[in-house]
Amino acid sequence: MSLTKELLVKPGKKVNLKHFDPEDTFGYKKNEKMEEKLAKDLARLDQLQYLLYAENKHALLVVLQAVDTAGKDGTIRHVMTGMSPQSCKVASFKAPSAEEMAHDYLWRVHKVVPGRGEVGIFNRSHYEDVLVVRVHDLVPKSVWLQHYDQINDFERLLTETGTTIVKIFLHISREEQKQRLEKRLDDPDRRWKLSLSDFKERQYWDNYQEAYEDAITRCNTKDAPWYIIPSNHKWFRNLAVSRILVETLESLSMKFPKSTIDISQMKLK
Repeated sequence: MSLTKELLVKPGKKVNLKHFDPEDTFGYKKNEKMEEKLAKDLARLDQLQYLLYAENKHALLVVLQAVDTAGKDGTIRHVMTGMSPQSCKVASFKAPSAEEMAHDYLWRVHKVVPGRGEVGIFNRSHYEDVLVVRVHDLVPKSVWLQHYDQINDFERLLTETGTTIVKIFLHISREEQKQRLEKRLDDPDRRWKLSLSDFKERQYWDNYQEAYEDAITRCNTKDAPWYIIPSNHKWFRNLAVSRILVETLESLSMKFPKSTIDISQMKLK
């Protein structure tokens, strides 16, 4: 079985994150062979993105969700490093602005969905409205409970109109998060990434785990599946995400468009 299939969460399966070991590397080891495999995948991603752009029939949306320090920024930096910024865009979703609050919660999301030929990467996403909103009681339970079906409808609309969605949960342990926060405290060049919320949110660890379990369980469909990536080991995280994206793009069976000119008649003087 391919690594992609092993990491895929089967639709209809009730997710319990305690059954997913964040230390797991599925038999892979950090060595020269692994580094060669990752380099090959990154080169292939570059080729596939170019093909996606040229064919201009599909869009790819990559949704990255995780607790603080799990590696959303690192994944974007290391896995998407070879992609052309011309057709690869990153959108980050923080606390909504006044303008965004004046609209429905999906408004700010829909307007940054990638167009045909583009790759879009969401650093956090519309799922914040069944995660942080739920954990911190920002709206009544009767409201956020409706969001699951609304999100499924939204993602169904995207997939039916040409957007392939890959949703990735970067899974780390609470102890790993603690170690990463401590490293940032000790490193003057990384302290800028710290905020008081990073420490305050740790007290809600169990609440977030439960919220993620429900989000992945309730919003996991054949056309917009979730992948749970064990992410205590950053090198495995990068390998797994690159493999998923390569296999997803290859499954689209893309082809370069035919030339619009008669090459035989073209002569340079």
